[in-house]
Amino acid sequence: MSTTEISAAYYKGNKEFAIEKIMAAAPKADEVQIEVAYCGICGTDLHAFHGSMDARIGHHRIIGHEMSGVIAAVGEGVSNLKAGQHVVVRPLDHCGDCPACEAGHIHICHNLKFLGLDTDGAFQQLWSVPAHTVHVLPDDLSLAHAALVEPVSVACHDVRRANVQPGEDVLVIGGGPIGMLVGMVAKQAGGNVTISEVSEARLAIAEKLGFSTLNPLNDDVPACVMEMTGTKGADVVFEVSGTQAGVNVMTEAAACRGRIVMVAIHATKPEVDMFRFFWRELELLGARVYAPEDYEKAIELVSSGGIDAETMITDIGSLDTIQSSFEALENNPTAMKSLIKLQAD
Repeated sequence: MSTTEISAAYYKGNKEFAIEKIMAAAPKADEVQIEVAYCGICGTDLHAFHGSMDARIGHHRIIGHEMSGVIAAVGEGVSNLKAGQHVVVRPLDHCGDCPACEAGHIHICHNLKFLGLDTDGAFQQLWSVPAHTVHVLPDDLSLAHAALVEPVSVACHDVRRANVQPGEDVLVIGGGPIGMLVGMVAKQAGGNVTISEVSEARLAIAEKLGFSTLNPLNDDVPACVMEMTGTKGADVVFEVSGTQAGVNVMTEAAACRGRIVMVAIHATKPEVDMFRFFWRELELLGARVYAPEDYEKAIELVSSGGIDAETMITDIGSLDTIQSSFEALENNPTAMKSLIKLQAD
């Protein structure tokens, strides 16, 4: 089996990365080897950097999964993909045998492996992945912009779970990267979107993107939403803040029979106003990662300009500067998306 020397960034614990030279083996059967072009730093990567996932990933793991690249080689048995194709990876490897998989819900497989956490990920120059995780891109789509497909897929899944309809009033609680993308996807679905966010810098980005905005530090968000909608409330609410305050707002701002989508992962169990669910016949929907169809929708939106990729990409670093890129994100809560470029010019 042939091997190639590449560079990879290993998370070592204690908020440290080490760049190591390793030998990348040729892809195994049913695998695809990808020359990684760009990989974004996501919130999960930051949690790992902070040590919150050490029990799961250890202290010698290549993380990263928001990537784009070019197929370098395909393994035995792979007939639908070929070298040279521009691709992204849907970083979920399902078992195929559990009740969720048998029901067709492979993205919430009971034994799901998340590539880049449970396996080595994309902060390396060559990455071999199961062929079933690969989605082909249009050749004219910028690979930097394509690195947004994974987080956009999260937003596509959230909006699909909510079944946002044209003309519906939508409230997004939390204007971080995922909240902003949820807003953009909901707007593409025809929703009238309002972003609630405490950061004035993020609110400025939301306004640049054409959203109505509210700041809960200054505004009574439920009252404002009621006023904006003629006392009806928001037909759809996305809780993306991960805060108790956000959970309080989600029930108060929702319309009768409104749909609430829980997007954020809360560090502790929040208190939820169940009385409001009774009085207004509300619906609460969970949304976890994405299905294959969400990836295809995300590729379509990024390719068509339905996602403002230039506004979302805050900066682009290199593999050699990955340590400082993570540290900068820690100290820049207004950043949207930082990318790492894996290949030298």
